Amino acid sequence: MKKEVEKYDFKIIKRIRIRIHDIPGAFGKVALGLGKYGGMLGDITKVDLTSQHITRDLIMFFDNQKQFEETKAALEKIKKCKILSVEDEVLNIHKSGKIEVTPTVRMDNLSDLRMIYTPGVAQVCNYIFENPEKVRDLTSIGNSICIATNGSAILGLGDIGVHAGMPVMEGKSVILHKMAGVSCTPILIDSNNADRIVDTLEAISKTFSMIMIEDIKAPLCFEVERMLQKRLPIPVFHDDQHGTATVVLAALIIALQMLSKEKEKVSVVISGAGAAGIATCRMLLEYGFKEIVVCDSAGAIHEKRKEKMNIHKESLAKITNKKMEQGSLKEVIKNKDIFIGVSAANLVSKDMVRSMNKEPIILALANPMPEIMPHDALDAGAAFAKDGRTVNNCLVFPGLIRGTLDARASKITYPMKFAAAEAIAGLARKHEGVPNFMNLSIHKSVAKKVKHAALKQNDITP
Repeated sequence: MKKEVEKYDFKIIKRIRIRIHDIPGAFGKVALGLGKYGGMLGDITKVDLTSQHITRDLIMFFDNQKQFEETKAALEKIKKCKILSVEDEVLNIHKSGKIEVTPTVRMDNLSDLRMIYTPGVAQVCNYIFENPEKVRDLTSIGNSICIATNGSAILGLGDIGVHAGMPVMEGKSVILHKMAGVSCTPILIDSNNADRIVDTLEAISKTFSMIMIEDIKAPLCFEVERMLQKRLPIPVFHDDQHGTATVVLAALIIALQMLSKEKEKVSVVISGAGAAGIATCRMLLEYGFKEIVVCDSAGAIHEKRKEKMNIHKESLAKITNKKMEQGSLKEVIKNKDIFIGVSAANLVSKDMVRSMNKEPIILALANPMPEIMPHDALDAGAAFAKDGRTVNNCLVFPGLIRGTLDARASKITYPMKFAAAEAIAGLARKHEGVPNFMNLSIHKSVAKKVKHAALKQNDITP
């Protein structure tokens, strides 16, 4: 299957500053030179204008270094076009990291100092000692979470280590702060041992109101989450599992409403039996979906299968695939209503989509390239097709975490996740698929619904 080229699949982003003559057609020649070797043009910004020249910054997306060098050489050959500078746009943004610890109060004079630190701080220390339940009100703990990784499953890059995974942890910290006002501290734990990871997080857990584990490979992530949930009195959230499952549910609610279909009557095939696939399957079953088959690299998972099984897949086999379907994804996808991909790029062809029931729903979420491009799925007859750029867990975790903290819940439950999914689905515009992540009101609405669900399950009045 031919690999499609998409901006989000590019590995290199450059800011190229050029100076050209300010005459009609000059930039057209530049654009031709830029596109000659397959690079893609992003934002264009005017930097300077004189009587004869115009200087622009061009954001360019490239697949690899060779493509960039060829494009740069093509630009240098264009008459009356001069490259003034080339900068690595991504590295520039990440210089010195993307987060820092900053105070929330001012200290402009000695009086401020005496209240913030000694002697005034002793009054607060004694108050918390006598009223330990007030620690979340009088310290940063109430609005702080930790995001922990061992670097073993970073995005689609795999086991690249904790240092290489730090930019991802910082990125999620920025999202949480911007979209939900949550303070997040990345914690890097250089270990593949569940006991060591859990012991470390348990030891520092009193600093936070929630532990968020991130990009830890399966099945290690299942064990870490299970042990932490058992030991800690605060919520533990694995976004790769539960964030993904929640946003998938939100997209399905939207799609089923658009197509006037019922969850109890549709058939689902999930490609991928890792953290996201298993969590998504369990959430859909809990929500009321009935017919689900999960496939991995060895094909359909069922109770009689012996090869490439583990305790998690064996558990899944007991609650799915009641018809005991066998074979590869290509065989199992036939006559299904819904395909959910959390596996690998280009696994699904147009013919496979055509083999599904009429007007199928396609959620191809593999990162960075989906199992099938949405436009290909639509061409093949899909009524609803989205990939991981739009159906992304970043729609879920800011509001879900904000609502959980506001409710001071001790754990995140299915009703809370259902509330998040239904809130997201309810905010999508007609034919939009899912709401726009950059809309702050989306995350506020999700937080409000999650908080209400958390308080309701504990019989607490908001």
